[in-house]
Amino acid sequence: MTVPPGPAAQWLDDEETKPAPGALRQVQALINTLDRESGDDLLADPADAAPWLIANNLLDPDDDLAAEDLHTIVGVREALRAMTIRNTGGPAPSAQALAPLRQVAAASRARAELTDEGTVSLGPDGTSVQARLLEVLLVVKDAQLDGSWKLLKSCANDECQWAFYDRSRNHGGTWCVMASCGNKLKNRDFRARKRGK
Repeated sequence: MTVPPGPAAQWLDDEETKPAPGALRQVQALINTLDRESGDDLLADPADAAPWLIANNLLDPDDDLAAEDLHTIVGVREALRAMTIRNTGGPAPSAQALAPLRQVAAASRARAELTDEGTVSLGPDGTSVQARLLEVLLVVKDAQLDGSWKLLKSCANDECQWAFYDRSRNHGGTWCVMASCGNKLKNRDFRARKRGK
């Protein structure tokens, strides 16, 4: 099904309070297509997903969104979430969690370009969903090189896991919003310690 881009829509993370810089913002937005607390998922249905994917340059407006492509995109989203959970101090992602990213890397080809000034850029070869997901991986690669990747984190509240960019002075942020998730977890820990006495 081809879905023409419609008027500007309101997406789940449009009012992100801790946005990532530059191209890393696209990675954050992809992770945040699922609001784990409410259950809202922009990628649950191809008809709902297509406008968001087009608006975020993950689907060409003239392309059909196949169920298999949507399955791959959701897998990539969850693999990226697992990686950002690691950035918050959680466990390293399992091989199974990273499998969708490895699939994209293996199925796609990148091409290098050189400007007249001598600047080298690397990008996907093509415009398929797989190629556009490779571009997401290249954004992660660049962020890992410049140090910004480790600051893209997922909320330590297991019921939330919203991706946020840690701009705190010591880079020790663990919650998307202290007033909600932070207080909720601190209260939970306090009650658990009290019960243990």
